[in-house]
Amino acid sequence: MISDSNIVETFDLTKIYKLKGKKGKIKALDNINISIKEGEIFGLLGPNGAGKTTMIQILTTAIQPTSGYAIIDGFNILKKPLKAKSRIALMLGREMIYYRITGYDNLKFFCKIYKIPNYKEKIYNMAEQFGLENWLDQYVEKYSSGMKMKLALCRTLLLNRKLLLLDEPSLGLDVKLKKYLIEKLKNVDSTIILTSHDMSFVEKLCDRIGFINEGKIIKIGTKEDITKAMQSKIQFEISINHKINELKKDLCNQNYIKEIYESSHGLMVTIESRKYFKNLLSVLGNYDVLTLKEQELTLEDLFINLI
Repeated sequence: MISDSNIVETFDLTKIYKLKGKKGKIKALDNINISIKEGEIFGLLGPNGAGKTTMIQILTTAIQPTSGYAIIDGFNILKKPLKAKSRIALMLGREMIYYRITGYDNLKFFCKIYKIPNYKEKIYNMAEQFGLENWLDQYVEKYSSGMKMKLALCRTLLLNRKLLLLDEPSLGLDVKLKKYLIEKLKNVDSTIILTSHDMSFVEKLCDRIGFINEGKIIKIGTKEDITKAMQSKIQFEISINHKINELKKDLCNQNYIKEIYESSHGLMVTIESRKYFKNLLSVLGNYDVLTLKEQELTLEDLFINLI
């Protein structure tokens, strides 16, 4: 359940890297101001190099910002980094597990580092939840990619932290495993911040979404919020029996049509705003239309428009 209190707040968070041997600089983060409520699943979307991983590194206190700061569960990451870090569990894909030891030894190692009590019972309970109980005594190098992801998530959840930071958790996973991961994360009793360039994964999982590009937050909101803000793009798929060229020509003469092209099922038509839907229907009334289907706006569509 999402509470009214913020567990993460950033204040003008900025990170600048100086290029070696050159006078140039790269601004990886540019005055980032976001707030995330306790219990929320927040997705940070952006292309490679947008600043997503830099944000995660700063929040985990792995690197310091050039300027600005963040508050994690009431603790300033610059003034009380250990307190802030103690609230966080980090998952970097499958990178934080060791392939040359068993799954059990991986989890035991991290439990001992973080002083998890009664870790043996907790390891087996967690492994059972993820269907890994029969693989705990096997070397991780024998695991499939999906099993390695599950083991990495087990390691993260065993820490029982209030805030989970997941950097590209769906990278390299097939559709079935992505669905599995979404179901598991939705039932986690923690706040989650995840970075990704996987639009559909974030769309299905997150309560709110932040779009980042070139170190700047472009927009933050729910998918519905962002869709409302982007109502200038509404697309329909139209299939007709005949006269497709005549319909295409007729629609091209309408000033509210933003885009039109042929597809395997007929025509794809984009109108300027939903208020022109009646105008579109008026034109279609002159033709033998078989189906008219509105295409749901994806986060990829939104992101392309936002940048």
